[in-house]
Amino acid sequence: MEELAAYIRNQIAVTDAELTTILSYFKPLKVKKNELLLSNGDTSQRTFFVLKGCLRIFFVGDDGQDSTRYFAFENQFATALMSFITGQPAEECVQAVEESEILYISHHNFYELLALVPAWEAFYRKYLERAYVTNTKRLMSMYVQDALSKYRQLLADDPIIVQRLSNRIVASYLGISQETLSRLKSKR
Repeated sequence: MEELAAYIRNQIAVTDAELTTILSYFKPLKVKKNELLLSNGDTSQRTFFVLKGCLRIFFVGDDGQDSTRYFAFENQFATALMSFITGQPAEECVQAVEESEILYISHHNFYELLALVPAWEAFYRKYLERAYVTNTKRLMSMYVQDALSKYRQLLADDPIIVQRLSNRIVASYLGISQETLSRLKSKR
């Protein structure tokens, strides 16, 4: 829980009592590699904080190919945010791509904290703002960058993705084929 406490304190000003209350709502969970925490069509009822490992959020297209939208490594949050907010069935999945240790908070408890701890609302606002910026950057890169530019940008911004994850998953994130990724890697 120390990692989560440090992360929260880095984002917002909270009293010790408020932090204790916030942390009391999170529960630990160990997940196996490739385990699905949320399947397409289920409603997102939890938000996850990664202590160890990696979660990915992805969706499966009509062609059966998966497209990765987001990775959460150590000290990052992940959820199918649209479903979590709207209560509608998710159109994406949340999967552990490594054996992972995570903390989670239920949808009910997350929103209860918003009413109970005013600072949690500031935390949530920052979380939403960061998610918006991240998703907008990803969307722009998908439309305006070629494969090489996307790969170079990934190496500059998030080299951990290339270092820790399989070519299949990295290619899914970049929106390119595994073969194209292999060619790009060999040119480095």
